[in-house]
Amino acid sequence: MSDIERHHTGPRMSQIVKHGDTIYLAGQVGTAGASVAQQTQDCLDKVDALLAEVGSDKTRLLQCTIWLADMADFAEMNAVWDAWVPEGQTPARACGEAKLARPDFLVEVLVTAAA
Repeated sequence: MSDIERHHTGPRMSQIVKHGDTIYLAGQVGTAGASVAQQTQDCLDKVDALLAEVGSDKTRLLQCTIWLADMADFAEMNAVWDAWVPEGQTPARACGEAKLARPDFLVEVLVTAAA
């Protein structure tokens, strides 16, 4: 049985959970009140840092779910995403609209990656 590693664990959640060769990240949000593009970049910067902490990177992405507060921001978010994600190594992905934890959060990114 594989051990479960948890990093940056608080009373509600862990930012990283690693089980075997699979890494699960908590939903990442950007700077509240910033533009969709800036919040998206902030989210992806956090994903990069968290994956690096456990020896992985964006070339190892398996799946990504992106929540937008408003689907009208889809193109703006995708412009940042498309510049960030490695060509030929894109994960399975879904994007939907949801009411996020605070009204000034416009984007949340949830990632699963391989170690």
